[in-house]
Amino acid sequence: MEKIIAKSNLLVMGQETTFIRSLAFKIDWKDRLIGILGARGTGKTTLLLQYIKQHFGVGNEAVYITLDDIYFTENRLVDFAEKFRQTGGKILFIDEVHKYPAWAREIKNLYDFYKDLHIVFTGSSVTDLLRQNADLSRRAVQYELCGLSYREFLAFTGVVDIPPVTLKDVLKKHVQLANDWLTKFRPLQHFNDYLKYGYYPFFSENKDTYFIRLEQVVKLIIENDLQFIEGFDPHNSRKVYQLLYILATNVPFKPNIAKLSEKTGINRATLVQYMHYLEKARLINTLTAAGKSISTLQKPDKIFLENTNLQYVLSVENIDKGTLRESFFLNQLYNAGHQADLPPAGDFLVDERYTFEIGGRGKSNVQIKDTDHSWIVSDDIEAGALNKVPLWLFGFLY
Repeated sequence: MEKIIAKSNLLVMGQETTFIRSLAFKIDWKDRLIGILGARGTGKTTLLLQYIKQHFGVGNEAVYITLDDIYFTENRLVDFAEKFRQTGGKILFIDEVHKYPAWAREIKNLYDFYKDLHIVFTGSSVTDLLRQNADLSRRAVQYELCGLSYREFLAFTGVVDIPPVTLKDVLKKHVQLANDWLTKFRPLQHFNDYLKYGYYPFFSENKDTYFIRLEQVVKLIIENDLQFIEGFDPHNSRKVYQLLYILATNVPFKPNIAKLSEKTGINRATLVQYMHYLEKARLINTLTAAGKSISTLQKPDKIFLENTNLQYVLSVENIDKGTLRESFFLNQLYNAGHQADLPPAGDFLVDERYTFEIGGRGKSNVQIKDTDHSWIVSDDIEAGALNKVPLWLFGFLY
């Protein structure tokens, strides 16, 4: 146990706190059981270590552990937690819970038996609390850590630090917001950098090897993380790779399940299920036609890569500016907690109310001129007018 605490103290002491993710300020840290889920590479470990450093420092009150540590191949989490509590421990930060087979049951037991012990755990976005343990899902307050928004990227790189805004404010006050912020920075100067390498925080370590690392992240998600989904056969990882590559080189993709099944050798039902897995792993985003019911057995009507950085890794020879625009818009809306569907006219129907058509500087409203609550979202403009909104502004929603 002493070695685990020494490791924790070493990591905490070495953690930078110059930039803190916005999620850290949304979490109610007073809750006794908090779950933070997210895709690999989005910064969950950093979030935990920063909080420990800022609020506890080094010592015995708070400790960071990761359940893929070799220590936990021979020692139970519940035994460690009991010893930690007995020696004055108050809050246990547990990383990579999905790597430990009995994590849900043991955390539930700790929560029920020790009312003075607080637990914060992280896991892959593929982790399903409801499947793992229905009782645990009722006890844990769950959050998701997404990749960096454009707003966070600007703050992270020291360009400008501006608080997030709501979608309603963007639509109602976009002219005022854009012109106010133009006195502080040039939004288009940094936008393409964000689209290319700004989504995962580890770009700061070395931009030259960013795409190599991101490709490794994708492989680890498919080869390691997906195996924690109930029913997934790890022997099919290569087929999932193949499916992801086909989707990446054709996004935005309107799936023809029969043709995809023939091309990949995956039967239709399994194919739709794999798309669901890729979405849970935050490698793709999907759209369903407005008014359609959504289920894991139903094919999506349109597929995008989850973020624009993936386009530069998985399909560098097929970079299409229109696709990047739509992927960015959908990603920022989803990560800010909004719903999006495929409308009869336009590109996106958001929150069953607002219709958006995405395009470049010269985009007109021809496709949506007869649609209520409709907006043109234009790339390559710093400020808009009337119902024409700059694309970059949607990067300030979280």
